[in-house]
Amino acid sequence: MSTTPQQPATHEPANTRSMGVVHSALRRDLERTRVVLESPPYPDDARRRALADHVTWMMEFLHEHHTAEDTGLWPVIRARNPETAGLIDQMAADHRRIGPAIDAMNDAAAAYRADPDARDHLLDALNRLTGVLLPHLEREELETMPVVAATISTPKYLEVENEYFIKPKGFTELGREAHFIVDGVDPETRDYMYGLVPPIPRFLLVHGFKRGYRRRSELLWGNGPASKIGPITVE
Repeated sequence: MSTTPQQPATHEPANTRSMGVVHSALRRDLERTRVVLESPPYPDDARRRALADHVTWMMEFLHEHHTAEDTGLWPVIRARNPETAGLIDQMAADHRRIGPAIDAMNDAAAAYRADPDARDHLLDALNRLTGVLLPHLEREELETMPVVAATISTPKYLEVENEYFIKPKGFTELGREAHFIVDGVDPETRDYMYGLVPPIPRFLLVHGFKRGYRRRSELLWGNGPASKIGPITVE
C-alpha cells in the first residue's frame, strides 16, 4: 500500500479544483465516444469523421496536459517538498505508460476516419487507453492533488497553471477547450472555471466559441444516449 507524503502547510491548502474538472471532462467524452461506437445505428460518414477528429483532438489535449504536469507542476512540487519524489515518480511513470495508448488511439482514429469498418479497432484502442488512464486520473485526484494542495499556495498553483497549461496555447485552442471543460457542469462550477480567466478574454472565450462548440456537439452526440452523459467525477 502506497503512502502519501504530506508537508505541514504554512498557508491555506491550494485550491486545485480545476484539475478534477478537467479530468471529469476527459472521462465524460471518452465514455460518450464509447457509447457512440457501441450503439447502433453506427455513425454515418459525417459523424464518423467528426468523431475521429474529436478523438484526435482529445489525445492532443491529453498529451499537452501531461506535458504541462511533467514540465511545470511536478518539478515545483518536488522542489518544494522532496518527500513527494516517490509519488511524483509514480505520476511520471503513469504518463509513460499512457503515451503508447495515446499513440494507438491516434492511429485507430485515423483508420476509422478513413474506413467505417475500423470501428472495432478504435473501440479496442479506447479500452486499452481507459485501462491505463482512468486509474491514473483517479490516483492523481485522490492521492497526488491533496499533496499539491498542502505543498503550494493557491496563487502559486494558479501561476503554474497559467504558465504551463494556458500560455503555450493559442486563443482558438483555449476557446474550444473552455467549452469542452465546462460542458455539463453545474452553474457554480462553470462560474468558478470561467472566473480563472480575466474578464475580457473570458467574454471572448465564453461567447466567441459557444456556437461552434454547440454545432460540433450536436454532430458528435446528437440527441442519443451519449448526449445525456455528463462530467464523470471520482468519489
